[in-house]
Amino acid sequence: MKQTKYIIFLLLAIGLGSCEIDELSNPNGSSIQGFDSDASKSALQTLVTGIEDLTRQENGFYFDVTSIVGREYYFFTGSDPRYTGEVLGKGASQLDNAGFYGTRPYLGRYRTVKTANVLIDGATNSTLITNEELNGYLGFAKTFQAYELLLVANLQFENGIRIDVSDPDNLGPFVDYDNALAAIQSLLSDAAGDLSSAGSSFPFSLSGAMAGFDTPATFSSFNRAIAARVSLYQGNSSEALSNLSSSFMDLAGDLDVGPARFYSTAGGDFANNLFRVPDQADAIIAHPTFVGDATAGDGRLSKVLERPSGTLTLDGLSGDFDVWVYKSLTDFVPFVRNEELVLIYAEANVGSNDGEAVRAINIIRASAGLDAYSGSMDRASLINEILYQRRYSLFGEGHRWVDMRRLNRLNELPIDRDGDDVWVQFPRPVSEV
Repeated sequence: MKQTKYIIFLLLAIGLGSCEIDELSNPNGSSIQGFDSDASKSALQTLVTGIEDLTRQENGFYFDVTSIVGREYYFFTGSDPRYTGEVLGKGASQLDNAGFYGTRPYLGRYRTVKTANVLIDGATNSTLITNEELNGYLGFAKTFQAYELLLVANLQFENGIRIDVSDPDNLGPFVDYDNALAAIQSLLSDAAGDLSSAGSSFPFSLSGAMAGFDTPATFSSFNRAIAARVSLYQGNSSEALSNLSSSFMDLAGDLDVGPARFYSTAGGDFANNLFRVPDQADAIIAHPTFVGDATAGDGRLSKVLERPSGTLTLDGLSGDFDVWVYKSLTDFVPFVRNEELVLIYAEANVGSNDGEAVRAINIIRASAGLDAYSGSMDRASLINEILYQRRYSLFGEGHRWVDMRRLNRLNELPIDRDGDDVWVQFPRPVSEV
C-alpha cells in the first residue's frame, strides 16, 4: 500500500542516530514523499511521532558547536581534533563547509522541516479528519518548522537559509537573516491561527516531555514563547512583550517548566546525546571563565562539576570542571523554559519599564541564591546584568553565542590561544553550494 510504504521509509529515516561523525547528503534532496488522500489518523500519528523524534536527532551537534564557539565549553576528544581546532578557529584553520559540525545540525533541522511538510500534505489531503483536526495538525507542524528553521538561521546568520523546501525539485531561494526571522515569525503566526481553530484537544498524542503542552491551547503557549524569542532577536521589545503575554511565562512559577524533547534508554529509542559521564578523558569541559566570572554563591555553578582527577588539558586548552547540565541519559532537553521567558521579559522592558525589568532580574537572581540587583539603572548596566543572567541561567542551551552576536559583543568572548578566531557563522553546507 502506497501509504504504508512511506511510513516505513520515514521510520527508517528518523531512526538514524547522531553518535557517529559522518558527513551526510543533501538535506533538501527528495527522500520523503507525501501521503495519498486517504491518510488515516494512525498514519498521521506516525508523522507526528516522527517529528518529535527528529527534533532529537543531530541536536547534540547544534548545542555543542554553538556552546564551543560561544566559549561556554570545550569538547576534548582524541578522536577528532576539529572540536578544538577548526571550531575554535585555531591558528590559520577555517571552518569547512563539508565538516560534520556544520552539516549535521543543518541536515537534522531540515529533516524535521521536510517531515512536517509531509504531515501538512497528508493532513490537508486526508478525507478522514475534520477541519478542526486539520488545524491541529497544521498548527503543530508549522510551529516545529519555525522552531527548527530558527536554529538553522542561528547557525547560518548572514549566509541566509531556505524557508521554502516543500518541493525538493524546486527549492525556494535563500533569504538573509532578517528576512528569515520575519518569515519564521510569520510561520509562527500562521500556526497560532491554526491552533486557535483546532478545538479543545489534538487528534494525536505527544510524548511525556510535552506534558502540559499537548492541547491546542497549551501548545499555542509554546508557539508564542518561540515567537517572543524571535521578537527579541528582531529587536522588537513591544512585540516580544505581546507574545510573552500569550505564552506560558509565569513570573511566580517554576523556572524549569517548558516543552521538551523526550529521551529514553528503552530498546530502539534514543538516549540523551548531551549527557556525558563526568571525569573521563573524552569530556565536555566548562570554559574556565564560566567559574571564574561567576558571582560568589551563584547556585547555577551546579551546572558544572570539579573533576576529581584534576585539570584536563588538550591542544593548548585546559579546564577543571565537567559540564553537568544533564544528569542522565533520560533527561529531557527543553525547547524553551520559563526561565528564558522571564529573561526575555526583563530585556524587553529595559528602556520602557526599568522597574519591571529589575523585578524580573531579581526573580532570576533569587532563584540562583543571589541578593537583589543593586547596580545602576542605565540601559547599558541593565543589559549587562541581563546578559550575565542569561549566561548562567541558559548555560549550554545554545544562547550565549547568539546573544553576544546580536548585541555586537563577539569581540568580548575570550581568545584562549594566540590566533584563535570567534566565528560569526557557519559556512553554508557544501550540499547547498
